[in-house]
Amino acid sequence: MKPLVFLHGWAQSRQIWCKQFEAFGDALFLNLPGHGGAADMPVDAWVDAIVEQLPDEPCLLIGWSLGGMLALQIAATYPERVAQLALISTTPRFRASHDWPHGSNAEVFEGFRDAVESGTPKSLNRFFMLMLHGDEISRSAYNQLAREAVDREKRVTQAGLQSGLELLEHLDLREQVKKISQPTLVIHGENDVIVPVEAGQWLAGQLSDRQQLFFSACGHAPFLTQPEQFNSILQTWWQSQ
Repeated sequence: MKPLVFLHGWAQSRQIWCKQFEAFGDALFLNLPGHGGAADMPVDAWVDAIVEQLPDEPCLLIGWSLGGMLALQIAATYPERVAQLALISTTPRFRASHDWPHGSNAEVFEGFRDAVESGTPKSLNRFFMLMLHGDEISRSAYNQLAREAVDREKRVTQAGLQSGLELLEHLDLREQVKKISQPTLVIHGENDVIVPVEAGQWLAGQLSDRQQLFFSACGHAPFLTQPEQFNSILQTWWQSQ
C-alpha cells in the first residue's frame, strides 16, 4: 500500500495525531515549520520544505485544517508526489469574504491574531478549547485529550504562529481545487466552529473522485475526539484504493 503522511494544523504539532500513532505505525507524521521543534523558515518556503520530506513513492497525504490547505496545494502543484488525498476540517479559503461565505468569521480570526500577539500558553489553550467545541465530551475527557495531544516541551515558535496565520489569512485555493484529480476523502465535523461544515461540503462538491463523511456531534478535530471511527474509515479507504 501507499505510504501515509500526516500534516497537522496551525499552532499544534505532530502530537495532535496521538490517536493515530498506533493505528498507522508506519506513517510519517510531519511537523510544520516552527511547530513541534521544526526549524522556522519563510512562509513562501513551507510547501517545498514539506515536499522535500515526502517519500519517494507517491503517498496518501492526510491534512487537517491548515495542514489540509497545504496538502491541497501540494497535490495540485506536485501531483506526481500525491497518489491519494485525505482532507480533514479543510477549506480552500480560511477567511470569509464577499464571495466566500463559508469562511471563518472575523471573531475567530481575530482570536487567532490575539494568540499570535500574546504568544502565551493560555491563549493557545483557548484555541485548543475552540477546536473541541461542538463535541459531546466530558470535562475529564477534554483534559485528558489536552494532556495527550499537545507537545508542551516543543511549543510552536512565534515565527511559526505568525507565518501560519499569514497563510490562513491569504491562501485562496479555490482555483487549485480544480486541478485535483487524485482520489480524495473529505471528512468534516458538523459542529466545527473554526472551519464551517459548509466549506467541507463545497470542497467535496468540487472534486470528481471523492468520498465524503460528515461527523455528527463533532467539532474541528474528529480524529481526536472520535478516533476509532476515524481510524477505521481512513484505514478502509486507504486499503481500497
